[in-house]
Amino acid sequence: MFFGLGSTILYLIYRQQSNAFEAQCVLDGIPLEECSLLDKLIQDFTSANFFWLFMVLLAYTISNVSRTIRWQMLLKPLGISIKPMNGFLTIMLGYFANLGFPRIGEFVRAGTLARYEKQEFERVMGTVVVDRVVDVFSLLLAILLTFVFCFEDISTFLDSMPMSFSGTNLLVLLGILGLLGVLALYYVVKKYPDNIIVKKILGFLEGVKAIKDIDQPFWFVFHSLLIWFMYFTMIWVGLYAFGATAHLGASAGLLLFVVGSLGIVIPTPGGMGTYHALVGAALTFVYGLSSADGFSFANIIFFTIQIGANVLFGVLALILLPILNGGTKKEVQ
Repeated sequence: MFFGLGSTILYLIYRQQSNAFEAQCVLDGIPLEECSLLDKLIQDFTSANFFWLFMVLLAYTISNVSRTIRWQMLLKPLGISIKPMNGFLTIMLGYFANLGFPRIGEFVRAGTLARYEKQEFERVMGTVVVDRVVDVFSLLLAILLTFVFCFEDISTFLDSMPMSFSGTNLLVLLGILGLLGVLALYYVVKKYPDNIIVKKILGFLEGVKAIKDIDQPFWFVFHSLLIWFMYFTMIWVGLYAFGATAHLGASAGLLLFVVGSLGIVIPTPGGMGTYHALVGAALTFVYGLSSADGFSFANIIFFTIQIGANVLFGVLALILLPILNGGTKKEVQ
């Protein structure tokens, strides 16, 4: 179902981009038989600077090594000590599983590690929840930084939309609504502490408080920041891999990183379709690229990381985990 949703969105975007590309060819006097968006996408990918794509993969690997170390820090207060390679490979396996069924990867990750490390699934899963709660706060911080450093670009993008008031005013309005939302949430939590939804919110907050039990909080924060800095770096250095985006700088990388992250959050396999739509729109409306070039860049990054790296590391995890753990799965006692 999720793969079908992602494929449909990607197909519709491709058709829209293909029609626009052919229309531009007509304006430029190029025969339609020489005007194929698919050929352009293939040409753009094969002519990309593979040094920079390698740097993208390096940043991806560093982020997941750092995530493994952070996970070890969360498991240690529970008396759980794991093999670093088991931690890294189960994380990779989780990403691989997410391509088939979004968010199932968290259960696959926890279940596989618990099986091979001879631990209880529930305890391991609890640390994965905390890990993801920290990621949510990290994404919110990234969004805040984007508003601070890319305010003008975001405002320009919103000004291009069919609205009766400026993008700047809309950003101010969103800020006010966000503050009112926080105050309303605080009031509800204080007023109705026994409400089932409030209890779930408080439960997540308790999960975050579990961080206080780790031995080295400085290094926990360091790795949390490093993980997301590497995510940003993947987009930033990825811009240099494609000629049409090589002139864009770090601020563009930050905006595209946040926009792309929101696209991946939407439940399609690896952000299939949604990632292309949001990143392509940002490149077109904010930075003035043609829609075809914006679509090309989105495909280069998507197929390098979400498909290429995740499939490669996922298959390696399936092969290596049984070998590194004696070829058998340990049973929980």
